[in-house]
Amino acid sequence: MEDKELLEKFAQPESRHLAFNQLIRKYQQKIYWHIRKMVVDHDDADDLTQEVFLKVWKGLENFRQDAQLYTWIYRIATNECLTFLSSKRRKFFLPLHDVAAELTEKLDSSPHISGDEVQLKLQKALLKLPDKQRLVFNMRYYDDLKYEEISEILGTSVGALKASYHHAVKKIEEFIKLH
Repeated sequence: MEDKELLEKFAQPESRHLAFNQLIRKYQQKIYWHIRKMVVDHDDADDLTQEVFLKVWKGLENFRQDAQLYTWIYRIATNECLTFLSSKRRKFFLPLHDVAAELTEKLDSSPHISGDEVQLKLQKALLKLPDKQRLVFNMRYYDDLKYEEISEILGTSVGALKASYHHAVKKIEEFIKLH
C-alpha cells in the first residue's frame, strides 16, 4: 500500500488502527536494522524500534507531508539512536571509546550476528567512528540512500555529509589495515 493511501486511512478514525498496523508491517524491519546498526544489541534495537513507532503513532496525526513518510520515520529513529547512545554515555560516565568497546564486546558475543571475518572487521571499524559519521556511513553504504535523502533526514548540508562519509571511509580503511 502506498504511503498516501496509508495516511488517508490513518486520518479516518474507523481505519486508523488498520492503517497503522500496515505502516508498521511496511517499515518495521527497515527501521529495526537501521537502529540495530547503530546500537548493535538486539534487545536495545527492539526497544528503540517500539519507541519509534510509539512516537510515530502519537505524531502521525500532525504529520505535514512536506517530507516522505519514510524519511520522517527514519528521522525519528535516527534521533532515538543518537539520544540512546548519548544517554548511555552519560548514565555510565563513559567516554566514546568505552561505549565502542562495550558494543564491540556485544558484537563478538552476540548469537544474532553472523558473517565472515571481513564483515566482522567492518562492524568493529564502524564502532570506532563518532556516532554521526557511523550514521552517515550506514545510511549511504548499507541503506543506499542518496545524499539528498540523508540531508533531509539529518538536516545537514550535502557537502557536510559527503565530507563525513569520506572521513568515515578513511578511518575504516585505516582500522582494517591495522587489524
